[in-house]
Amino acid sequence: MDVQKDDDGFLLDPADWTEEIAKEIALKEKLELTEDRWNLVRLIRDYYCENGSVPELRKVLKQLKSELGPEKATRKYVYALFPYGYGQQGCKIAGMRQPKKLWLDL
Repeated sequence: MDVQKDDDGFLLDPADWTEEIAKEIALKEKLELTEDRWNLVRLIRDYYCENGSVPELRKVLKQLKSELGPEKATRKYVYALFPYGYGQQGCKIAGMRQPKKLWLDL
């Protein structure tokens, strides 16, 4: 799909995101979009659609705990899904703009 991206492959407009674009980005990141990865991507998208901002990792962990249980509400779990980081891979696949800072990973 032809959408505008920055030099690092992040969408310039999160509204352009589709699941097909997510698959394309994941392929470039050499990640298979497993059910667990999709769950996290959708959580990021849902938060963005409701709040107009990208959730910090601590907010994501809180949501994961309530939705999927405490065993999946850890940084270790998130980094197992996105080895290069929540901000650098998870948010990219979810169609977010590139974070100005990596505070998202705190």
